[in-house]
Amino acid sequence: MVDGLDVRAIQDATQRVRENTARVVVGLDAPIEMMLVTLLCEGHVLLEDIPGIGKTTLAKALSRSLGCTFKRLQFTPDLLPSDVTGVSIYNQRTQQFEFRPGPVFSQVLLVDEINRAGPRTQSALLEAMQERQVTVDGETRPLQRPFLVMATQNPIELEGTFPLPEAQLDRFFMRLKLGYPTDEQERTIVHRFTAGDPMIELEPVVNDKEILQLGASCRLVYVHPVVEDYMLGLVKATRSNEALALGASPRGTLALYQAAQALAALRGRSYVIPEDVQQLAIPVLAHRLIPTAGQRLHARSAEEILQSLIDQVPVPVEEAWEESPAS
Repeated sequence: MVDGLDVRAIQDATQRVRENTARVVVGLDAPIEMMLVTLLCEGHVLLEDIPGIGKTTLAKALSRSLGCTFKRLQFTPDLLPSDVTGVSIYNQRTQQFEFRPGPVFSQVLLVDEINRAGPRTQSALLEAMQERQVTVDGETRPLQRPFLVMATQNPIELEGTFPLPEAQLDRFFMRLKLGYPTDEQERTIVHRFTAGDPMIELEPVVNDKEILQLGASCRLVYVHPVVEDYMLGLVKATRSNEALALGASPRGTLALYQAAQALAALRGRSYVIPEDVQQLAIPVLAHRLIPTAGQRLHARSAEEILQSLIDQVPVPVEEAWEESPAS
C-alpha cells in the first residue's frame, strides 16, 4: 500500500459514476472506463463514430454525473473563435469594456461535431486544452479545474468538414470509438428511451474537489522499471516502424504512463501491469500516428499498425510488479 494512495476510494467514486451513467447509456462499459481514466488524468477525449451511436448522450450523461459546470457547443462552419472563448463588450453605463465569457469557461465542455468548424475556431481550443487558460484581448484568464473537453466527430462524412490537424489531435488524451450495440443492448435502448428520457432524472454522484483529489492520488500508483521499459519500448517502436510516417510524441508517452496509473487504480491495484499498457495503447496513441502513403493506399489504419506492434514488442514476464526492485 502506497502512502497517500487510497485505491478503494478511487474505485468507489468511479463505480458510482459508472452506475449512474449506465442508467442512461447501454453497453458502453469500456468507453465509460476509458473516459474516467481521461478525467482522472485531466485529459480530453475525442469520441469518433458514425451518427446515432450515442456519442453526445454518453458525454452528457457523464458530465451530469460529475457535479461540474457543463456547457455544450455545436460547431458549425460560421462559428467564430470568440463564440468559444468569449468577447469584450463595451458598457456605455460604466464606459468600460466588460468580458463576457464563452462556453469554454466551464469544467466540462461538450463540443459536438468539432470538425464542422473552421481551423481558426478549432485552434481557439488549443490554449484552453493544453494550458487550462484563455487569452482574450491580451489578458490571460485561468479555467476552473477539472477542465474536460469531450469532442465528437463523424469520421465518414467529409463534405463541409475541416479535418483536425495533427497538432490538435495530439491535444486529445484519448480517441474512442463506440461501435454498434448488440441485439439485446439495442432492445434495452428502445425500451428505456420509449418510456421517457432517463437523462432528466440523472443527479451528480461526485464533485469537482473529489475528482481532483482522486486524480492526484492516481499519480502515486507504482510503475515497475520493467513495465516502464516495456511502455517506452512500445512508443519507440512507433517511431522506427516503416509503416508509420509519424510516431508517437513525448506527450503521447506521458499520456500512456498516466493513463496506465489511473486504469490500475480504477481496477483496484496500486501498481501497473503490462496488460494495462496493452489495453490503453490504441486509444491513447493511435490518433497520434500517421501511416505512410503506401499504407493508406492499402487502407491500413494506424490502429492496425499499432496492434501489430503490440503483438511484436516482447511482453515482460515478471509477476512481482507491485514490488520495488530494492525490496
